[in-house]
Amino acid sequence: MYSTSDTALDTREKNSDRWVSVFTEGDELYDAMLDDIRSAQERIRLESYILSDDVVGGQFFSELEKSSVLGCVVGVRADYVGSWGAVPQTRQRSLLTAGVQWSWSRPWSWRMPWILNRRNHRKLLIIDGRVAYVGGFNIHRESSRRAFGPSRWRDTHARFTGPLVKDAIQLFDRFPRRPRVAWPNFPGGIGLLPNNSHRCRHLLRCAFNAHFRSAQERIWLTTPYFVPDSRSQKALREAARRGVDVRVLVPAKSDVTLTTWAARASYSRMLASGIRIWEYGGRVLHAKTVLVDRSWGTIGTANFDYRSFFLNDDLNLMVEERAFNARLAQQFEEDLTESAEVTESGWKRRAWYAVVVETIGWWARRWL
Repeated sequence: MYSTSDTALDTREKNSDRWVSVFTEGDELYDAMLDDIRSAQERIRLESYILSDDVVGGQFFSELEKSSVLGCVVGVRADYVGSWGAVPQTRQRSLLTAGVQWSWSRPWSWRMPWILNRRNHRKLLIIDGRVAYVGGFNIHRESSRRAFGPSRWRDTHARFTGPLVKDAIQLFDRFPRRPRVAWPNFPGGIGLLPNNSHRCRHLLRCAFNAHFRSAQERIWLTTPYFVPDSRSQKALREAARRGVDVRVLVPAKSDVTLTTWAARASYSRMLASGIRIWEYGGRVLHAKTVLVDRSWGTIGTANFDYRSFFLNDDLNLMVEERAFNARLAQQFEEDLTESAEVTESGWKRRAWYAVVVETIGWWARRWL
């Protein structure tokens, strides 16, 4: 049975049949996902940017094969770039033999080699029509304390049930076609938002900036790759200038060094406008969350960068609910205790070569 703990908090509104759980530890998330996979009766849908046949991913592959043999329809989709070399041919053959519908997202071809630049960055698991997961966690050992130790990646994920699961199914089944979505009028204040739709090619960026412009009290943003376009930077700076508490949490240590350089190129203007910036130390920060004021929050796969806004396929869960917002705020404050604040005076004293590498990163920002 699925259960909650200190790192998985349930929030539910009155007269609502939805249930949202927040996970910040990979082992607890993976255990819950595997339990739900084992309970599947009809169909399992899984897609992940990184899906690795290691000590963590191997468990998923084994359970998916068992479910398929027992009669479930099992569909698995992995990104060709993100999972490159992580799933050997022997495992792919084993999945296919068991009846699993295995596929790569946008595999490379001679006729369209540029297709690799647009990646399926979504992480989505759907069990039957009753439960779904979305968030920042990939399926690999780096996010597991049991497998990777205390230095495991810091991430955030969500599990939800209710009518929204039907929307998740449609988003999975229609890929890679652009979906139709109800934003900004999500029923019940909860919805799934892709970064592009039938009517808008930059949907997530539009949604973030709309909330930033309406913010009155706070904007707390956590992202592993902070490379905002000029319009998004402007929305954050204007919010800070009108008195909103704007805080940005980014990693001090990243798995993509060039992205850190690009992020730091925007620090000076951000700090000058009153935005406060923290760098998370010790571990790789991979969580992607935003909360605005006291009632709105999002967990998803989208980074705050050019690639998630304009190129990749991404997906975020958006919830307008005070308890959900409070859970994200609690985790944000906990993360700040493991972070160092970047001050404007200290930033001005950085070494000359730091400016050089920041410039290099900023030049490459559209391709990171």
